[in-house]
Amino acid sequence: MIAKDAPPLGLAHFTVLEVPPLDLVSLAARIGYAAVGLRLHPAFPGAPYYTIPVGSSAMREMRERMQGEGVSVYDIEFVIIDPDFAATRLTAILESAGELGARRLSVCGDDPDRGRLEANFAKLCDLAAGFGMGVDLECMAWRQVSSFPEAVRVVEAAGRPNGGALVDALHLSRTGGSPSDLKAVSPQRIRSAQLCDAPATRPGSTEAIIEEARSRRLPPGHGDLPLCELLAMLPDDVCLSVEVPMDSTAPAEARARHVFEATQTLFESCRVQDLQSP
Repeated sequence: MIAKDAPPLGLAHFTVLEVPPLDLVSLAARIGYAAVGLRLHPAFPGAPYYTIPVGSSAMREMRERMQGEGVSVYDIEFVIIDPDFAATRLTAILESAGELGARRLSVCGDDPDRGRLEANFAKLCDLAAGFGMGVDLECMAWRQVSSFPEAVRVVEAAGRPNGGALVDALHLSRTGGSPSDLKAVSPQRIRSAQLCDAPATRPGSTEAIIEEARSRRLPPGHGDLPLCELLAMLPDDVCLSVEVPMDSTAPAEARARHVFEATQTLFESCRVQDLQSP
């Protein structure tokens, strides 16, 4: 998807998770992001998240802020499909997401019973469809769905048209994958992609991989991941966002701006490489 003009870019909430949703929309608009993701469900026990109930003043203010700033909500995160998962518990979150106009829900798979995982993913896709949304399954090295091809197999087995496999640059690398893995996947299954960067060397332990993913990512173009190759393999209509949680003392807006500017530089570098290639 290397295009002449830089594609619209979304800001994943995890990049600046300390910023509440209302402020996140305004921050994104000031920098130039087209969309934001929102953390409306904890990614793991004790993790921070926000609530925007349907019919609340928070929902009204959020919708007004989005309209005024010209920034949309693309995705809602983050849900773990584990052995105790029940899709119906997410109804209230999906109602809020639908009210905000969100298009995707991001999940990971952590159930060793593959048949049950596939069935629960299908049920969640069906529930999300009622709110005009789809569901993206993300692979992680420490979860049961621990590679991009595995995520694709779950999505295909579930057989729901609104199901997709999320491409995260770091998780793709740390699970032993590469951009070429996308060749075998239908473009209709790749709706969302998250960019960041990292050193080429994989951390030596599961704990270190988790720490890197949650607090030690690098801005795109500041590491060694094959991001230009990844961009070239993505479908033209994929929604791109940056997810770059960093252990930094810099203010949230400074971090988000640095990531945005680094990504624009990456886009230009990739275009130059594409033009120079035979």
